[in-house]
Amino acid sequence: MLRSALLLLVTLLLVPAGQAQPLQAYRADAQAMGTTVAFTVYAPSAEQAQALFTEALTIIEAVEQTLSTYRSTSLVSRLNAEAGAAQVTVDPAFAAFLQRSLAYSRQTDGAFDVTVGRLVEAWGFFRGEGRYPAADALAEARQQTGWRHVVLDTEARTVHFERPGLRLDFGGNGKGYALDRVQQRWRTQGVTAALLVFGGSSIYAIGAPPDADGWRVDLPVVPGTAPTQVMLRDEGLATSGGAHRSFELDGRRYSHLLDPRTGQPVQGRVQVTASAPTAEAADVLSTALFVLGPRDAEALLRATEATALFVEGTPERPRTQAVRWRVLAPNALDF
Repeated sequence: MLRSALLLLVTLLLVPAGQAQPLQAYRADAQAMGTTVAFTVYAPSAEQAQALFTEALTIIEAVEQTLSTYRSTSLVSRLNAEAGAAQVTVDPAFAAFLQRSLAYSRQTDGAFDVTVGRLVEAWGFFRGEGRYPAADALAEARQQTGWRHVVLDTEARTVHFERPGLRLDFGGNGKGYALDRVQQRWRTQGVTAALLVFGGSSIYAIGAPPDADGWRVDLPVVPGTAPTQVMLRDEGLATSGGAHRSFELDGRRYSHLLDPRTGQPVQGRVQVTASAPTAEAADVLSTALFVLGPRDAEALLRATEATALFVEGTPERPRTQAVRWRVLAPNALDF
């Protein structure tokens, strides 16, 4: 459940040329989609900023009510319960979102796959800390995974699963999608500078603060070290890492980031950060690239106008590798 946003005046800036009222920076924080969402927006008044924050939380709540597998009343929960046996009609916004999600699954050759729900359950990461699955449970989950088994009729707006038991899970792009919904709405209301952050892992930057080239965002490139900084403007940034949701067995660590093609947690990778034109695309790419690794990243990044920064190895012995990574700020790491 979303909590009311706390509105704070951050700073007062000079009036930009032609602006009737001075722009001020306002910040609000709230709990949503299982983490903290933080907004910073430049607006002429506290009242207008509060209206923007309230609308943003309403949009995010609607997205969560649609996508959350933790809510039995969500549309995705209904699809997971019914689409294996019947055609389920969905609204236009979700149909478009699912169509993009399936396209991403196709483009990444299944490294990003919206049908990983059964694998997440088998590995104990749904409402749990993780466990090593029995061989028969894992085999069954793999049989019930695969984006090609989702049939979307875009004209009728119906969804059907060719394999009963398949489970959609939008943990890999839901937060980015929510941020894009907010930033698109804010732009129609004249917002020219804002930063939206979901738990530090999904970010979107609208424009730039007055007298700045972009938004400076701290990036924890290597866990446990001082963060570097990147500069964002009209683009999304996302980081995927397995350190916070994992378990250890027989001296080996297993993270919640699974390779849908093998059914196994990804090994030898600490985190991946990707930038892309939208928050949703950045979310998808950070997830897919975590699975693919830097060697197979180049073609995908070229096709999606994106960049990536990999942290390979282990949290204890990390090594960083950039792929098409732009130096976005003067104090960013120099590769």
